[in-house]
Amino acid sequence: MQKIVCLTYLILLICLQGFSQNYTPQDYTEMYSEMAVNEMQRGGVPASIILGQGILESGNGNSRLAREANNHFGIKCHGWTGEKIYEDDDAKGECFRKYPSVADSYRDHTDFLKNNSRYHFLFDLDPTDYKAWAHGLKKAGYATSPTYAEALIRVIENNELYLYDDSEYKPQNQNNKKPRNNEQIVLTGNDDFEINPYGRNIYYTNNRPYIIVEQTDNLDALSEEMDMIKWQFRKYNDLDKNEEPKTGQKLYIKPKRNRAEKGVETHKVLPGETMYDISQKYGVKLKKLYRKNKMEEGTEPAVGTVLNLRKTIKK
Repeated sequence: MQKIVCLTYLILLICLQGFSQNYTPQDYTEMYSEMAVNEMQRGGVPASIILGQGILESGNGNSRLAREANNHFGIKCHGWTGEKIYEDDDAKGECFRKYPSVADSYRDHTDFLKNNSRYHFLFDLDPTDYKAWAHGLKKAGYATSPTYAEALIRVIENNELYLYDDSEYKPQNQNNKKPRNNEQIVLTGNDDFEINPYGRNIYYTNNRPYIIVEQTDNLDALSEEMDMIKWQFRKYNDLDKNEEPKTGQKLYIKPKRNRAEKGVETHKVLPGETMYDISQKYGVKLKKLYRKNKMEEGTEPAVGTVLNLRKTIKK
């Protein structure tokens, strides 16, 4: 009888060891690289960043959040109506999102970045510049670690994840590892990112989203409401340090563009108009507007001057 008990225990131990396999970064990459490339093509987040964050945040897919909740990116419950799981992080017993599958976690990660104002500036970066993306994620407050960007870059470079930013890249010597629970890699569903997560109207000029400043608005309150950082409002709207936006003005929540939209080539200066007014009117960066017109920054054009909004004038 004792021998039977020992044998049963040994078999159970072997089975448990099989289920508790520890994945390596290479294993993780082989399982989820196709999923990351699909998400890159769907939403514009570099595959290297997706895989690098997945490796970092989930411990190569071995963390409790990854194993029990399919949460590979450490996204917490803010605004979440789905299932939840609780884990110690910055504080004890914090709430994290729980997903039906890893594919849902990957999709939500993309949507989280696309639909959250504080990350909008990332999508104006070169999609192959993983270093800029890594530093941008840290600057936007994705993680609390002061060395998050360096750690993410190190993971990407050590595992050559930047190769996947070229969607034509075909990795060699794959071991055909299957994702946990035979996860379906092909993602389907609604790819529309025109979701408004804010509590006020969002308008667009030059394909740049903005709000209209109300009398009770200030940057502290707007930062909390829009889930942005104050420096983002100031940078996107060419505001001076400590300057507050004025009631009724356009306040962009994503960086203005380098030039006006097609078909809007010039602007004739009206009485009382400043270069800043024109920059905000057309959604063109103030510095770019000065450069296009060979003007010294801080100077103002005379009434009736025709300013170039798309091409740089030749002198």
